[in-house]
Amino acid sequence: MPMNLSSYLAQINDAILAENGNNLAYLLRPTSPQGKDLAKEFRNPTRQSLRKYENAIASPWDDVAISYVLVCSHVARKRPGEAFKEHSQLVSSFFRFFTENRGWTLPALFSILRDSRDLAHDADLHAKYNGEKSEAMEEAARIIAKAFSNCITDRASPPDQSRKWGIYYVVGLILKCYFRVKRISLSKNVLRALQANDIPPLSQYPRSHQVTHRYYIGMLSFLNEEYAKAEEELTLAFYQCHIEAHRNQERILTYLIPLRIIRGHLPSDELLDRFPVLKYLYIPFISAIKNGDLAAYDRALDNAEHKLLELNLWLTLEKARELCMRSLFRRAWIATDKGTRIPISMFYVSLKISGIDTTQEEAECFVANMIYKGYIKGYISHERQIVVLSQTNAFPRVADRPSPFASMTM
Repeated sequence: MPMNLSSYLAQINDAILAENGNNLAYLLRPTSPQGKDLAKEFRNPTRQSLRKYENAIASPWDDVAISYVLVCSHVARKRPGEAFKEHSQLVSSFFRFFTENRGWTLPALFSILRDSRDLAHDADLHAKYNGEKSEAMEEAARIIAKAFSNCITDRASPPDQSRKWGIYYVVGLILKCYFRVKRISLSKNVLRALQANDIPPLSQYPRSHQVTHRYYIGMLSFLNEEYAKAEEELTLAFYQCHIEAHRNQERILTYLIPLRIIRGHLPSDELLDRFPVLKYLYIPFISAIKNGDLAAYDRALDNAEHKLLELNLWLTLEKARELCMRSLFRRAWIATDKGTRIPISMFYVSLKISGIDTTQEEAECFVANMIYKGYIKGYISHERQIVVLSQTNAFPRVADRPSPFASMTM
């Protein structure tokens, strides 16, 4: 049986009296069945035509319900810009209730903030398609930031019922909005507020909240060239991620794999087989590193340039080219029966065979760079034009280098 607005108001009231946050969240979702029923009940509703429902339920829920009907109507009629604006009114009204209540309201908060982000995305996309300007996602970020303040300032609720248990979920939504609109620098203010306030440790929050937070901290660290921190956070995010959350795992691995490659840990075939998109992107680089094929590595960089630039990964993979050169020089060393005195011309020839147009002087510079960065143990005798290699461990394992990310920040 279709739901009318009177029944909807009664169900809202029941959820509030029972302090049932999950039911309240369901009732506030525009995509729930009652949303479609209300969109049909009112053919072309306006705030003016719905004024008779004011005071039909305790404030601010009369305002929330009116906004909800208008949002559902706009969604049904494919007006995403108007739907987002009206939903922003709904959120503002909800905040008046939220700030006076405890943590049972968090499911409803999470739901309406997710909808705010999704409606903002649709509004911006619709505007772009029609050649119009829209900053709905930036506005959504500001709205969600207010929710963050409302959560973090809860000092009256008992610890187990505090609105503070919503902090990391809300922060995840804010950061997602900032990344979407490329205003990543604004993240600093939110993260600074996290550090300055007395909140429970991250480990006490739901695992899904932890994974999202660690992912974004890892991404921020990556973009700030704090690669060791990025690898640490993304690794924790990956191992804590639900095994069936395939898309989220793929998103984490997109950045974790190249960081691990720099460290000398190539992903297994089994892992790549689970993520075909990542296999298609990274297997040309991995194969080139294993074979010491610099020309193939350079082709892979050229072929994937657009995608790598889009993901901010081009520089990382360009730096990983050093591993390919190390592999090539190691093959040249093996070809000399692992001698300790190898002519520079041997490395020069190996570069030429690999398809690299270079000179012997440049080849000497490449070898010197490999020695400086710890890929090779030895020294160059320039006068004799030979490389004197260590008798033991002439080509140390890449994974054993003490500062693997140092060369990336030079």
